[in-house]
Amino acid sequence: MAMIARRIATVLALLAVLVTASVTVMHVPAVAQTDGKVPGETLGANSDADFWRQIRQGTQGQVSIPNNQSGVLIQSEGDNWRAVRNGPLSTYGAWALLGAVIAVAGFFAIRGRIRVHDGPSGVTIERFKAIERFAHWLMAGSFVILGLTGLNILYGRYVLKPVIGPDAFGALTLFGKYAHNYLAFAFMIGLVLAFVLWVAHNLPHKSDLVWLAKGGGMIGSAHPPARKFNAGQKILFWLVMLGGLSISMSGISLMFPFELPLFAKTFAALNMVGFDLPTNLTAMQEMQLGQLWHTVMAVFLIAIIIAHIYIGSLGMEGAFDAMGSGQVDVNWAREHHSLWAEEVEEREAARRHSAAE
Repeated sequence: MAMIARRIATVLALLAVLVTASVTVMHVPAVAQTDGKVPGETLGANSDADFWRQIRQGTQGQVSIPNNQSGVLIQSEGDNWRAVRNGPLSTYGAWALLGAVIAVAGFFAIRGRIRVHDGPSGVTIERFKAIERFAHWLMAGSFVILGLTGLNILYGRYVLKPVIGPDAFGALTLFGKYAHNYLAFAFMIGLVLAFVLWVAHNLPHKSDLVWLAKGGGMIGSAHPPARKFNAGQKILFWLVMLGGLSISMSGISLMFPFELPLFAKTFAALNMVGFDLPTNLTAMQEMQLGQLWHTVMAVFLIAIIIAHIYIGSLGMEGAFDAMGSGQVDVNWAREHHSLWAEEVEEREAARRHSAAE
C-alpha cells in the first residue's frame, strides 16, 4: 500500500509541474505575433521592401537540388518576353503577312500573269536535274508545314481554336508540335543541299546590275538578260540561306533548352562594332531571346516565300515547269534567262557536232 501511495504521489507531482508550466507559457506574449515576426528572426507578415525587390528582380538564391535555376523565384524578364510576344511581335507579324498577301494580290491585279511573249515553242530544255528538284521540294515542303504549325502556335488560339473547339485544337497543336520538331531536320538537310548545288550560280555577276536597273522585266514586256539565276532569284537565295541558317540555329537551341546559348556571344561581337548590348545573360534569358528571334525570322521568311510561291505558280507562265518536270520551254528560257539558254544551246550543239564526227 505504501508503494502504491508513493507512485500516485509521483504522478500527481508530475501533473502539477506540467499544469504550472502550461499556465506560465500561456501568460508569456506570443513571439510569433509580436511586431509581425516569427521565431528565428525570419520575416513574417512584415513587408521588407528590399527583400521583395530582390526577389522581383530575379536575384539568384541557393537551392539544394541540381537545377540552379530553381533558385530564382521570379524571373522578371518573363513579363517582358510575354509582353513583346503577345504584343508588338504578334501584331506586326500579322500585318507583315497580310501586307505580303495584299502586295501579291495588287501586283497580280495590275500586272496580270507574265506570259511567254512568243508563246510556247513545244521544244523544251532541262532546267533542273532530279537532285536539284529533290532539294527544292524537300526544303519547300518541310518549310510549308513548319510555317503552318508555327503560325498555329502564334495565332492558333485566337484564330483556329474558336472555330474547331478546344479539344480538336489541342490535338492538332500537339501533332503540329511533333511535326514542327522533326521536320525541322528535313528543312535543314534541304537547305544544305540547295546551298551546295546552287551557290556557284548565285554569286554576283555584272549582268545582275542590268537586270536590277530594268526591274527584272516585271514592268513591260522586255526581259533583261540573265544567267541560270537572275538577280532577284539570287537575292532570294541568299535571304533563304542566311535566314534559314539563323532560324535553324535558334530552333535547335529551343529543341535542346539551355544547351546552346547564342545571344551573349552574338551581342559581344556586335558590341565590338559600336553596339551596347547586354552580354551577361542568364540561361532563361537566352531561351526567351531565342524564341523571339525564331518568331521574327519565321515571319520574315514566310512573307518573302509568299511572293516566291506566287511568281513560281500563278504569276508567271511556264515557271512551275522548272521545278515540276525540270523541263522548260525554249522560248520561256530565252525570254527569262537568255544568257543561260545560250550556254545550254551551245553545249547541246557541241554535243551533237561531236556525236556526228
